[in-house]
Amino acid sequence: MDFEHSDKVKNLLECLAAFMEEYIYPQQDTWQQQVEDMGNDWRAVPLVESLKPRAREAGLWNLFLPESGRGAGLTNLEYAPLCEMMGRVAWSAEVFNCSAPDTGNMETLVRYGTNEQKQQWLVPLLNGEIRSCFAMTEPGVASSDARNICSTIIRDGDEYVINGHKWWSSGSGDPRCTLFIFMGKTDPDGSDVYRQQSMILVPRETPGITILRNLPVFGFYDAPHGHGEILFEDVRVPVSNMLLGEGRGFEIAQGRLGPGRIHHCMRLIGLAEVALEKMCQRAQLRRPFGKPLAEQGVSRERIAESRILIDQARWLVLSAADKMDKVGNREARKEIGMIKVAAPNMACQVIDWAIQMHGGAGVTTDFGLAQAYTQARVIRLADGPDEVHRDQIARLEMKKYQRPERS
Repeated sequence: MDFEHSDKVKNLLECLAAFMEEYIYPQQDTWQQQVEDMGNDWRAVPLVESLKPRAREAGLWNLFLPESGRGAGLTNLEYAPLCEMMGRVAWSAEVFNCSAPDTGNMETLVRYGTNEQKQQWLVPLLNGEIRSCFAMTEPGVASSDARNICSTIIRDGDEYVINGHKWWSSGSGDPRCTLFIFMGKTDPDGSDVYRQQSMILVPRETPGITILRNLPVFGFYDAPHGHGEILFEDVRVPVSNMLLGEGRGFEIAQGRLGPGRIHHCMRLIGLAEVALEKMCQRAQLRRPFGKPLAEQGVSRERIAESRILIDQARWLVLSAADKMDKVGNREARKEIGMIKVAAPNMACQVIDWAIQMHGGAGVTTDFGLAQAYTQARVIRLADGPDEVHRDQIARLEMKKYQRPERS
């Protein structure tokens, strides 16, 4: 495997690094203050909106999506270092129109949408004119197994009638959200449990949709993005809003979640790098008991282990991205599962050590470590919990050693 960056990627990295240095890193306090000033009145963050035209002018727009013709035309492997750099500041990905769930929803529309669906929804998403939501998880069932989903999408003439109770619906709290991609069952009693589910496009303003609340995570509300708990009660949409066809929901989910999972992991590596930087700075500046923390063996050990863990995760992510590019998401599902377990656990550990080195200050909002830990910990559940991925990895690994049945 050759992970050397092409000249194209090197140029984009240089451009992105310059943008981050000039517009992102110096304004993190400004972003935080603007979000705090909103309170519960969620709206677009003025700073982010002001930076989006600059990002487009700089050619740093839709970098994640090679198929669209509107981005940089990068492979997963080429996008990885750029996504990692964006991950250093949690809110920066939106500046470049590279944030979830819009990235996954745009990929879904590119791969599975009709020309009419693309024109109505994909184009404004690619332009950054609207935002979207992915509604799959449900509070009443163990949604880590999507076969358990019990929301329904029932055809009634030229319409589908949608009923269901969703939560952790990413993006629903954003006031610019105008589209839900909803997963439910069109054939609840079908004999093939992998053909019962479908995905359908639901405009946000359709009657019957009620956002019950925006869900806090360890006390942080993730404004203005948000994850909502939502009721869909007799929501009617045209038959033409169906994605790909009835019974194709699992197929779409596999195509959508693979890239989304690896993007999360790429960003977490950037997040962990920042935590390690803060750890090293704190170790040299803080002097308990008359000497710097850096002179204590436990501090050096944790710094060394952090470097090892981050680099291990990075190479595993690059290997998974390379395989996705060469053989596709399905054939790379073991590698995707591996990084989905490894990267969030790595980030949680590195950030936890950084918090410990900062003492009481580490659990405040002063250094951004509490928010970073929250973000990393959530990813151990988002897009499938660790346990599900480990189970799949084990099953795929054991297949290599299955003995043929004797007749």
